[in-house]
Amino acid sequence: MEMQMDFIRKLPTPLEVKEMYPTDDKIKKIKELRDEEIRNILSGEDDRFILVIGPCSADNEEAVLEYVSRLSKLQEEVKDKLLFIPRVYTNKPRTNGTGYKGMVHQPDPNKPEDMFEGIIASRRMHTLVVKETGLTCAEEMLYPEYHRYLSDLLSFVSVGARSVEDQQHRLTASGVGIPCGMKNPTGGDLRVMMNSIEAAQNPQRFIYRGWEVDTPGNEFALAILRGYIDKYGINHPNYHYEGLYNVYKLYKQRNNLKNPAVIVDCNHSNSNKDYMEQIRIAKDVMHSRCSSSEIHSLVKGLMIESYLLDGKQEVGGDKFGCSITDPCLGWEKTEELIKDLYDLV
Repeated sequence: MEMQMDFIRKLPTPLEVKEMYPTDDKIKKIKELRDEEIRNILSGEDDRFILVIGPCSADNEEAVLEYVSRLSKLQEEVKDKLLFIPRVYTNKPRTNGTGYKGMVHQPDPNKPEDMFEGIIASRRMHTLVVKETGLTCAEEMLYPEYHRYLSDLLSFVSVGARSVEDQQHRLTASGVGIPCGMKNPTGGDLRVMMNSIEAAQNPQRFIYRGWEVDTPGNEFALAILRGYIDKYGINHPNYHYEGLYNVYKLYKQRNNLKNPAVIVDCNHSNSNKDYMEQIRIAKDVMHSRCSSSEIHSLVKGLMIESYLLDGKQEVGGDKFGCSITDPCLGWEKTEELIKDLYDLV
């Protein structure tokens, strides 16, 4: 039987979209400097601490710009100890395949899916964020072939818990040219995450967008711990001291890996999606860093879900800057947490 699939339209290539919304010399310089700063932190040359922080999903251009503008102003106050990488996630994995899948699918969450307009809207938003705030952002690499639409704007990319064992994601991560966080899988097996890091750090040859390609390997592929759910549906965090030290030992066992690093995701299965728990979890991780030189050298940052307003709302809600996917910390709590973390670094 033939594949049952309707071909709607051919999408523009990344090059065509980049020509429609080009970067200028200012953006290129910002990205170049930011990329170097982040690499230096991950390699240990710079002792600052990274916060990958922002909305669960970047669903509204105006709200995202307002959020990152506030973050940019706060960055100036804490730049000697903290470096922010805003989460501007425009594509979202869904556990059961339904629901809002991000701006790439629906540039307007209240209208039908339109991936042509979604790609354009996402590119435009990322360009505006860098231009207006001076901060380059993080994305989730849900679709490996989508990365090229934004590759000249991003400074960090993550491979999600559902994708981390996928061959195409691992091989693409070896050639993205920026730090790439590999999350532990939803089932919790850390060997899967470590295998992904090893695959991403090595040169690879594979098929990408209809081409046979070679990649040099990405020495800044790293671990993201996000907790997990066991086969009985019970939630298990992995941000505690013992979990962090275990990852330190796993890195030691694979002494071929470069720039050992962990970023702890304070939400998802670490918080059991209780967004307020992120505050306690972040401080717990900082305490572990203070208690162990090994953990201090390994844990380079935190991932925090934060937006303008606390919590979440349904798609179609009228609360400006309130998440329509997972609940997030609002701005006031975010600002207070960042100032507390500044004192704990």
